[in-house]
This record gives sequence, C-alpha cells and structure tokens, in this order.
Amino acid sequence: MKTLRLILGDQLNSKHSWYKHNAENIVYCLFEMRQETDYVTHHIQKVIGFFAAMRDFSQHLEEEGFTVHYLKLDDPENTQNLNDNLQLLVKEYNITKFEYQLPDEYRLDEQLSKFCNALTIESEAFSTEHFYTKRQDLKQFFKGKKQYLMENFYRDMRKKHDILMVAGQPEGGKWNYDKSNRNKWKGNHPIPPYKYYKNDVSDIVQMLDKQSVKTIGKFDTKTFSYPINRTQALDQLKYFCEQLLIHFGDYQDAMHTDHVYLFHSRVSFAMNIKLISPKNIVDTVLNYWRKHGEDINISQVEGFIRQIIGWREYMRGMYWALMPNYNSLNHLENTNPLPEFYWTGNTKMNCLKQAINNSLDNGYAHHIQRLMVTGNFALLIQVHPDEVDAWYLGIYVDAIQWVQLPNTRGMSQFADGGKIATKPYVSSGSYINKMSNYCDSCHYNKKEKLGDKACPFNSLYWNFLDDKRKQLGDNFRMKMMYSLLDKMDTEQLVSLKERAQKIIKNPDNF
Repeated sequence: MKTLRLILGDQLNSKHSWYKHNAENIVYCLFEMRQETDYVTHHIQKVIGFFAAMRDFSQHLEEEGFTVHYLKLDDPENTQNLNDNLQLLVKEYNITKFEYQLPDEYRLDEQLSKFCNALTIESEAFSTEHFYTKRQDLKQFFKGKKQYLMENFYRDMRKKHDILMVAGQPEGGKWNYDKSNRNKWKGNHPIPPYKYYKNDVSDIVQMLDKQSVKTIGKFDTKTFSYPINRTQALDQLKYFCEQLLIHFGDYQDAMHTDHVYLFHSRVSFAMNIKLISPKNIVDTVLNYWRKHGEDINISQVEGFIRQIIGWREYMRGMYWALMPNYNSLNHLENTNPLPEFYWTGNTKMNCLKQAINNSLDNGYAHHIQRLMVTGNFALLIQVHPDEVDAWYLGIYVDAIQWVQLPNTRGMSQFADGGKIATKPYVSSGSYINKMSNYCDSCHYNKKEKLGDKACPFNSLYWNFLDDKRKQLGDNFRMKMMYSLLDKMDTEQLVSLKERAQKIIKNPDNF
C-alpha cells in the first residue's frame, strides 16, 4: 500500500504525529496554487509568507528523510487546482490510500470531502493536532443556550485546562483583567524594537511577478520579516516574553503614529499556519511569568492568554457552529461599497490613514485598529459585509477565513445580528482619541460634530444609530445611547444626518 498525505499551507506543524515515524511508502505533498492566490485578492506579503513557510517546511521534511512532492506555482505540471494536482500524484505514485488533515476553512473542507467521496481508493482525515478544542466543542458547550457568550466559554477553558487557576478559583482573584488593558500609550514605557527576520524571498517575488499574480499592499525589500519556521517562531515568542509581555496588557488596545506593533507579539501568522501551537505559546508565557512574576503583573499575562484560549478558540468554534450560512448574513442590511482609500490609504482622516497604511505596508494591524478604526468606519458608512470580508481576508498576513470571518462579519460588522457581539462596536471620534494620538495631527477636529472640520466619525455615529433603530432599538446595551439620541434637538440631528450622508456618498473625498 502506498499512501499520499496532503499538507495544506496552514498545516505546517512539525510536531504532528504524522512525522514521528518515517515510512518509505508515504509521499507528502504541498502545492502552491492559483486556486489559493486568486480566490480573494491577497496582500503580497501574505502570499510570500505562505509560500516561504511552505518551502521551508518542505525542505525540513526532506532533511528529515521524508519523501515530499512539492509543486511551485510555476511548475509546468501544476494544474493550479487542488483536486487535479492530487489526482496527478495518485496516478504518478500508484497511490492506494489518500490521507489529509482536516482543513480549517469550510470551502477546503467541502472540496476535500467531495474529492474523497469520488475517489476509488481508501481515504482518511486526521486532526491537525493544533487547537485546544475540536470543531464542534463550542457548539456542544452552548447547546440549548440563546447566547454564545465568550466569557462563559473562556472561564470553562481556564478550568478545563487548569490555566491561571488556584484551587478551582481564578488566580489573582479575577477571571478577567480587561479593564486594566485599555491604557493609552504616552511614551512613558519605551517600546523595544521589534524582531525582524531577514528571510530571503526574492525568488518568490520574481515568480509572482512573472506569473502575474494580482496582489495588494507593499513589499519594498527582498526579505520577509515574520517567522516562517518553528525555530523563528519560538525565537519570536521568547523575545515577546523577555521584552514585551511586561506591558502587553497595559497597552494592547493602544494605537500610536510612531509604532506599528507596540507591545504585541507578532506570532499570529506563525500560529495560524501552525508553526507553533496555542498550548506551546500559553505554556511558554506562563512558565516565563512564573519565573519573573515579581516584575510582570498578572493583568499582562491574563490579557494575552485570553486572546489565545478564549477569543481564538471561541472564534473557531463559532465558525464551525454557524457555517455555511454565516458567510452571507447581513442583519443590518448594509449595501454600500468599500471606499477606494481602503486600498490606497489616501484619506484626510488620520486614524484611517495610519491603520490602513500600516496594513498596506506590513500586512498587519492589531485588533483595535481592525475593530475600532477600519471596521468602525466601514460599519458607520454601512458597507456591504461581503466587501468588508474580502478586504480583511486579503490584507492581513494572518487572515484565514475561520478566524477572519467571525471577527469581521460578527464582531466588527454586526452582520450576524448579535450571535458573537452583544452590540455593534461603533464609536464617535472620542474613543479613537482616548486610545491613540491619531487625532492630534488629524485634518479634522475630534470635538466638532458639524462643519467642514468636524470629525466624520461624529456625525456618522449618530446617523448610524438613527438609521438602524429598527434593528438595534431594543438592544439592551444600546439603550443609553438611544436615550441620548431621543433627547437630541431635532434640527441638530437633521444637520448631523445631512453631513453623514455627504460622507457616505463620497467617502473618498474625506
């Protein structure tokens, strides 16, 4: 019996049980395909990063003595389609069994399921051995519940895996230190320089150009700066623990014109392609903190771990609980196009200019830039969630649909009507000013609601509440804001809505 094992581009887990033993009758395959580069327009650094990591992983397997069939994008025998490439190898190697690890994207799961059903040989699917939870664990946890509250799931995860627990109670006396994680960075704690990995990817860049792969974003060097193998990922994690963890929680929501990453870890790309597991990350952070606890407050550690075992696992669970219908939800009935400046960064609104240019330059923005700047504005001008999804899925190097879709369509755009977020995450300019220095050098005045110099977020915010009263008027968490809206002078509201409509109709002029 000869077995073909498929490794997808986000399944680069060298610690998987597949690699504990080598066998001459097993062939591993990895494919660079137009099927994957073209289904959405990706950031050039995202395509480069995936291909660089896949090639490095393939080389690692070969050095370990495994038989690997790797198809580069420009390989003449590459059909650019997953099914056809697999069929090609099934014939070439006279394969009698096909094996694969369960994909984390619904579209690939469906494709491989149908492919296996059509095969005349035996097939078997395996776990990726990456997540803390299985696909349907979250759905079972919330069975019979009306709301899928992340906090309840997070606390259960803490108990189940004995993370930050003492005698059945949360270590430090609190489950959640979120209130300590909302500080504005004012320069009082110096930010160490981020680690830069000089991964030579000039051959990939040249190939993408020759193959005319359409991409977005910028790439002005020949080196890819994010980790592309396990050694680099572990090194990045070590650097985070030693240099950044001490203030991660304090400033995880902060934004600043002079710093792209602040105290964030930069391990999300490595984790999402499975170079390093969430358990590996959590254990490493906890072990470091145990040894240096006198210098690092628990709020820094809990804030980081909550993102891993709480939010990340929760988002994956919600994805598999709600797909495939989740992909088309549009509860707020938004229909407007995404502004052109999301692809260029050319806008006078400094917060959007900063967040979008960070994204275009680095394929990166942290969660508050995504949620409360780019996502907030898209929701306030009532962009169709399909367009928002496509932008977020394409522009970030760490974006894979299982984590992008519930964060965007649910958390950011409230297109699911509250399945993930209990209220829309919208704000006026005051929140952005609270968490950043963006407003200090902006063309617009954060305090003004009307007039040519008024911050666009201010009129858009009240217009959004008024426009969406039918969908949001009964939302308990929105009652205070609707109470303020009801008390607003009628003429003022009319003026605010007139300004908002000018922005919505021509957002690229602002």
